[in-house]
Amino acid sequence: MKTLLTSFSLGFLLSTAPAVAQTPSQPAGQPVGTSGAAAGETSATSASSATAGTAKTSVAADYKLVPGDKLRVEVYKDAQLSQSVQVRPDGKITLPLANDVVAAGRTPSELRDAIVSSLKPYISTPTVTVMVVETVPPVFYVMGEVNAPGTLPLAGRVDVLQGLAMAKGFTDFANKKDIKIKRGSQLIRFNYKDAVDGKGSPVYLQPGDTVLVR
Repeated sequence: MKTLLTSFSLGFLLSTAPAVAQTPSQPAGQPVGTSGAAAGETSATSASSATAGTAKTSVAADYKLVPGDKLRVEVYKDAQLSQSVQVRPDGKITLPLANDVVAAGRTPSELRDAIVSSLKPYISTPTVTVMVVETVPPVFYVMGEVNAPGTLPLAGRVDVLQGLAMAKGFTDFANKKDIKIKRGSQLIRFNYKDAVDGKGSPVYLQPGDTVLVR
């Protein structure tokens, strides 16, 4: 009888012990224990973390954007409109709904306001943040009738006279009285002879300026 009771007790314990769940093999890239809505939440969290971890370059409030600058544009609560963009050679960026927006020559806050204006026909009160992720070394361009046309570094304050000197001066065919500085959509006229004679105020170059000598 004692042996029988012992066997019965052992059998009872085995039958009531919780079964160990077999964990199915997990597909590559799928988070363990994530499915359905939870998977969507995880993806959204990961995307948010990636955005939060984007390196932001520290720039002055009056920094003017130039072609090549990399930006992160965040539209509050709209992941589809939020974009990582680079300022194109024509000085513009392209965003959903806003389409082409001029960025070069504007500060980040000015660009933010321009994007808000472009989105207002589609969103009643858009909240936009513009972050400068990466800047390019400041340069200016000299083209036309100079001895060394091309891209030149803009280190510190450089006026047009100094910029032309960096381009090794004029060719014999240069029109020195009607030099143009293209700054975004703005065109500035510059008379080299007047500047040499001390007439007028110095014209200082800005990143992305193009000096045209015809």
